[in-house]
Amino acid sequence: MRAPPNDAAVMPRTTPENCAGPSKGEDCFRRCFRAEPFAVRDALRAAVARFARRMGPDDAGALELTLAEVLNNIVEHAYAGLGAGPVDLSLCHADGRLHCRIEDRGHPMPCPAAMGRSMPATDVACADLGEGGWGWALVCTLTEALAYTRDGDRNLLTFEFRPGCR
Repeated sequence: MRAPPNDAAVMPRTTPENCAGPSKGEDCFRRCFRAEPFAVRDALRAAVARFARRMGPDDAGALELTLAEVLNNIVEHAYAGLGAGPVDLSLCHADGRLHCRIEDRGHPMPCPAAMGRSMPATDVACADLGEGGWGWALVCTLTEALAYTRDGDRNLLTFEFRPGCR
């Protein structure tokens, strides 16, 4: 199996507007990478490792699950038919919260307001369980202050965690 590319050599790092740099009491993680499975895995692993020491296992698991769902959806849906474009991931711990910002230049997200914010029904026969709708519902359930905007050719997703950070 071939090794994943060195993303830093392929993509320049960028600085998100709302997390320009750590100020007193902030701890930030930033990674700009290509929307490819190996790069997503590496960014996910590094982001969770950076903040897991400040959280309990449940909070770290919720962070990992949320980031995995969002980043994998960017690869699978946002860049479908476009090739592996850039993803800019920023997480900043400040004021007892973990502020997350993810930007890409893929296809627009389908109308988030029309997407289910609650888990699909499970009181049905297994054959009748829906294929989709689980991921976005998980993201909505596990985060606070979830917001999506489309600015020109950019998708911007922001959300917060209030883990038991120390």
